Amino acid sequence: MSLSDNIARLSPSATMAVSALARELRAKGRDVINLSAGEPDFNTPEWIGERAVQGIREGATRYTPAPGLPELREAVAGYLRSRAGADHGEIRPEEVVVSCGAKHSLFNTCFSLFGPGDRVLVAAPYWTSYPEMVTLARAEPVPVRGPEANGFRLEPKDLEEAAQGGARGLIICSPANPTGAVYSPSELQAVAEWARERGVWLISDEIYRSIYFGLGERPRAPGVLDLPPESLGPFVLVDGVSKAFAMTGWRIGFTWSSRELASRMAALQSHITSNPAAPSQLAALEALENRERAAGEVEEMRKVFHRRRDRVLSLMEEHLPGVEYVRPEGAFYLFFRVDGSFHGDVSDSTAWCRWLLEETGVAVVPGAAFGDDRYARLSFATSDDLLEDALRRMGEAVARVSR
Repeated sequence: MSLSDNIARLSPSATMAVSALARELRAKGRDVINLSAGEPDFNTPEWIGERAVQGIREGATRYTPAPGLPELREAVAGYLRSRAGADHGEIRPEEVVVSCGAKHSLFNTCFSLFGPGDRVLVAAPYWTSYPEMVTLARAEPVPVRGPEANGFRLEPKDLEEAAQGGARGLIICSPANPTGAVYSPSELQAVAEWARERGVWLISDEIYRSIYFGLGERPRAPGVLDLPPESLGPFVLVDGVSKAFAMTGWRIGFTWSSRELASRMAALQSHITSNPAAPSQLAALEALENRERAAGEVEEMRKVFHRRRDRVLSLMEEHLPGVEYVRPEGAFYLFFRVDGSFHGDVSDSTAWCRWLLEETGVAVVPGAAFGDDRYARLSFATSDDLLEDALRRMGEAVARVSR
């Protein structure tokens, strides 16, 4: 079969592939603990869902404007204004584009900004879809990693070296998937100023910003809106309701950028998906219009993730002593080294994860999908009992091959 060059180098999502295999084994009767999924295990708050149900009953089942309902774009702008310092000036709804999830928002951004001949720096380890989106835009993804001892967070010297062949854009994520690493305000400012000085588009994926375990009074992880405006050159902020509000299946993400770029992305979206589903937009509107009520729900979920993070780290020390990992300060992932237990034909992270699944029934995602074949990623967005059972099984299996 002859297929388009557009998809010649495209790989399926590794996280979704692992989840599918885990479901297949479970359907065959295997006792499987799936720690591969990248979504909260909480239900969407009922009062948010009720807004969508009400909308359906009232006939909100038709097309909306391609970039989203005007009232939702205004709510997003208000949500962002609540996060920004006064120096950032007005954030206007016409600068917002609402899309079918933050993944769609990222695709719109990459497809609108990059093209053949462009090099796009991608902070590594990276979320699996970043390089694929850049590739779909016919541009070249260039992985860049910071010091492992610093959670792989990028420094200007890392970027400068990677940009020797040129750079049109830079994609960063904080809190990061897969590592959970979080840039401090000074680290983020240094990266932003490097991009500004070189005219590089900065794409800041802040979808996990509300799931933050840092110290102090800051309720969320630092983001570009916390930086002095003079630190920023051209940038796109990507966010959504999926992680913070436990709304992954509703598929609502958004971008904030310049009015001109937002207009171009809206035009692109009008030809690809039109608008996000109207009932989903109403649910997101409820969450963002009632921020104080939502903040309580978000905080309760954040506390649970924080407690689970601490429990997982304790279980790692108990069952997998000596295994290195990146200490997560946000999101709900643990990125840990597996190359120390390679054995026989199990000589890479993909083979290791398949061995682990077959041996123990525990599903995690190979680090190769994130650009580092020495690691694997587990999600602690599941119950305490399952986490304890999974880490115990993993520890026993690794001990058997390490003797």
